[in-house]
Amino acid sequence: MSGSSATPASAPGGASSRPRRVLRGATGILRSLFRPMRLLLGLSVLAVVVLGFLGWCLIRIPVGGGMAPEASPASLILEARDGAAFAARGSLHGDPIQPEAIPKPLMDAVVAIEDRRFFDHKGIDLRGLARAMFRNVFTSRTEGASTITQQLARLLYLSQERSLVRKTQEAMLALWLETRLSKEEILARYLNAAYFGAGATGADAAARRYFGKPAGELTLGEAAMLAGLVRAPSALAPTRNPEGAWRRAEVVLSVLEETGRADTTQLAAARAAPPALRTPPEMQPGRGYIADWVEAEARRLVGPIPIDLAVRSTLDPALQDLAERVVARWLEREGARQKVGQAALMAITHDGAVLAAVGGRDYAASQFNRVTQARRQPGSLFKLFTYAAALENGARPDSTVVDRPVQIGDWSPGNASGGYRGAMTLRQAFAGSVNTVAVQLFQSLGRERVLDVARRMGLRSTMPEVPSVALGSGEATLLEMVAAFASIPGNRAVEPYVVRGVRARDRTLYARPEGPQAGPQVLSPTAQQGMLDLLLSVVRDGTGRAARLDRPVAGKTGTSQDNRDAWFIGMTADVIVGVWVGNDDNSPMQGVTGGSLPARIWHDFVDEADRAKTAEAPLPTQAPATTAETPRQVAPLRGPARVIDTATLRIGDRAVQLTGVVGMRGEYAESMESFIAGRDVTCEPLGDGAHRCAVGGRDLSEVVLSNGGGRAAADASPALRANEAAARRERLGIWRR
Repeated sequence: MSGSSATPASAPGGASSRPRRVLRGATGILRSLFRPMRLLLGLSVLAVVVLGFLGWCLIRIPVGGGMAPEASPASLILEARDGAAFAARGSLHGDPIQPEAIPKPLMDAVVAIEDRRFFDHKGIDLRGLARAMFRNVFTSRTEGASTITQQLARLLYLSQERSLVRKTQEAMLALWLETRLSKEEILARYLNAAYFGAGATGADAAARRYFGKPAGELTLGEAAMLAGLVRAPSALAPTRNPEGAWRRAEVVLSVLEETGRADTTQLAAARAAPPALRTPPEMQPGRGYIADWVEAEARRLVGPIPIDLAVRSTLDPALQDLAERVVARWLEREGARQKVGQAALMAITHDGAVLAAVGGRDYAASQFNRVTQARRQPGSLFKLFTYAAALENGARPDSTVVDRPVQIGDWSPGNASGGYRGAMTLRQAFAGSVNTVAVQLFQSLGRERVLDVARRMGLRSTMPEVPSVALGSGEATLLEMVAAFASIPGNRAVEPYVVRGVRARDRTLYARPEGPQAGPQVLSPTAQQGMLDLLLSVVRDGTGRAARLDRPVAGKTGTSQDNRDAWFIGMTADVIVGVWVGNDDNSPMQGVTGGSLPARIWHDFVDEADRAKTAEAPLPTQAPATTAETPRQVAPLRGPARVIDTATLRIGDRAVQLTGVVGMRGEYAESMESFIAGRDVTCEPLGDGAHRCAVGGRDLSEVVLSNGGGRAAADASPALRANEAAARRERLGIWRR
């Protein structure tokens, strides 16, 4: 026993500790095996999620996209009677830019500012993304990271929402587009699909909208301005924000310099001469009423044609501005005191051309046109028809009538004066707007005879079958009442119109015939002369005295029951003007009659128009005797022109030679014909057979030479030679060979 030894169970390193060590070792081995398995499992799950997300994005991409958009109604550029544009309606589309004919200045500007590595990447630019992130974080310049291909994918297929799904779909489509289309095809489609503000979709539409020229004629400065609009077209549209548009264009020019896409001379020229807009600023609010009217009438005349159109209207901008000022001035002065909320004014020529139309107090607040849409009680204006029927039936202005009480059933009309004056002439009754005489005449003539005369004179509204219709208790628009009064001077029905012509760039779609329209007489000659006598007496001696001018004025006042409507329609030798005032809710005004506020608005409008016309007229001078040394003054030529060559036009039977141009035939003459597109050309003689000709405000000699449509003649001015030099540098027209 003493020679034997034993190891206690608790001794370190004993047999009982071995299983623990084995267990710990096995656990460590298992952990080392499971660690990569967990990583692999996590990566697998992530891959499934990513692939699932990508698959979800892929199947949610719209099938067909926007490659074949639905045809939209014709977009319209609305022009005043002098050819100056005053509004654009609808989305302009212009001509598609072809991949092989992308204008170089536009290509350089758009690529420089939107995607400078466009020709190097495959749809997604990782280097550009990193550069944009750096500049957005560390500099004041904000830069986007979407390539032109990605932007095209969004324009053609996707919405503008900002989401991970949309950005992923955009990248997928960009990679797909790069496999299907060349870089030139991608850029051309992008330029044709992008929105440039002011209703212009596509670069060609924008060039025509802002600069009055196709995209192929853009200068570097103009191209830089268009390129700068893409990111914020509504905010930077030069018709709304010319300063902001030019500041953005300067950024584009700086990037062009930075990337070497334009030389120093080109950049200096572009910076020295900011682009001049060939269209007016954004439409003035007051012109919205007549713009709506012109647009609706043009679409009615030509139908749903999905091409860009120009509409020549009858609008006289100076008279329109004057009408808006006069209406606003009187409403501001008297509106609150006399409880007048609205007014409308319409001025037309004797053949019906609408020169000015104010449809309400504030177009921004209400687009309801109170000239064409508001149906109001004409009050005593309706007496025009009753008295015209009486004159046709044999009455004369000096015929005797009696102002006395009248009872028709339970209705007994009274006079504004509250009493009766007994015997008087028809002229006195009309001038004083005596109600009882008008009702007696209406009853004796019969409803149908009076309404027949009204329809011949232009009244289209249906009148109620009540006795009070004799005093204008029916409803009519200012438009039709002015038309009815306009029928008196010429004794022909007058249809007011706002559109003179509609044209596409290559052809005329509608042209209103010149001169007064033929038609039957609305009244017998005797009745017509008698009616003029009565209308003159209203302004001379009657209720319309507030409208008197220092020349003859004929007209009529109208006031409906409780002073809810007040009218004055008057005419001079060259214009017919109607004025209505009232409230949209038909609430009464405070003592307003046709002879008060409406007549005063009418007076101020016509009087100020007369004064402006007198101020613009040249002072008469004694003409010098014509001698061999003093050539006879030759009036400018104006009219549609036929192109013989790019330096020779034919206007009527006259051949006209453009100054400073050696002309070309063939395709260049055809292009010039398309540019003129049926518009009137004005040619001022300069002597020696040369003329300075213009269309739409553009000098034709400059147009020809700046587009390479001809060569500068020996007598060309320095400015024309500079246009030729610019075309040479850009290799345009005859210089492209």
